[in-house]
Amino acid sequence: MTSSLNTTHSKIVISALAVFLVGLAYFGTIDRIGEQYTDAALTRALTTFGVARALNGAISVAQGTEVSISPAGVGLNLTPGQVLDPLNDLIERFSWVMLMSSTSLGIQEIFIRITATPVMSVAVGLFVGLSLLLLWRPDLTGPAARRILMRLALMLLILRFAIPVAAIGSEGIYHFFLSEQYQQSTELLHDTGDEISDLNQANQQAGREVESSWMPEWASQMVDSAAERLDIEGRMERYRSSAEQAIDHTINLIVVFVIQTILLPLFFLWLMVRAVRRVWA
Repeated sequence: MTSSLNTTHSKIVISALAVFLVGLAYFGTIDRIGEQYTDAALTRALTTFGVARALNGAISVAQGTEVSISPAGVGLNLTPGQVLDPLNDLIERFSWVMLMSSTSLGIQEIFIRITATPVMSVAVGLFVGLSLLLLWRPDLTGPAARRILMRLALMLLILRFAIPVAAIGSEGIYHFFLSEQYQQSTELLHDTGDEISDLNQANQQAGREVESSWMPEWASQMVDSAAERLDIEGRMERYRSSAEQAIDHTINLIVVFVIQTILLPLFFLWLMVRAVRRVWA
């Protein structure tokens, strides 16, 4: 490896690559792309968080809605909250996942801005420039000092580009593997919230109609009429079907955001640490 580095061809390649990276550091192209992708991911997280909270609100209304008619000891009771309890618990946990994902993306955006500061770019340019000087003029200093300086230059380059490159990589993986799952699941959760809200309004309206049309002397006939208007089994089945679909797609969204905002950043952080150790070794 030492002999190859001493060849003119290797020095030219290394110098050209180093100048290119320093130029990227000064112009901030990768930083802008990384920040743009992080903003897009943060917007998705906040949008999905809003959808989850809207669904949670609709479920809360449903849990507080109970249509109950009990004439002459005969009871009709519609309690959708029992069917929606598992979905409500999952949505509560999903909200915490979305909050954690949004926080992770916000931290990434802050670190991109920190590593893109002029001070960091100047430090990268200074150490890389000195390393190139010693690469072409190794006689200016001893081997130990030259190795340390080159290691520091490589470490600064890794730190300078690690976060924006990780953001670009995470967004690329999202678009290739996760975007379709995200879009389908988000749309279904939104539709589920609307459907539950519609069911809540229909239940309340049906309850008012039954109560307004109730007459004690017609009790036996009116129980059948009330049951028909409320359609308890049909309404409960619609709640149950909506909850089952929403649970599946909520889990899908949890997988998407845990992968993109937690696992992938940790993976790229691990790669960065490995790279720094290899450089220093």
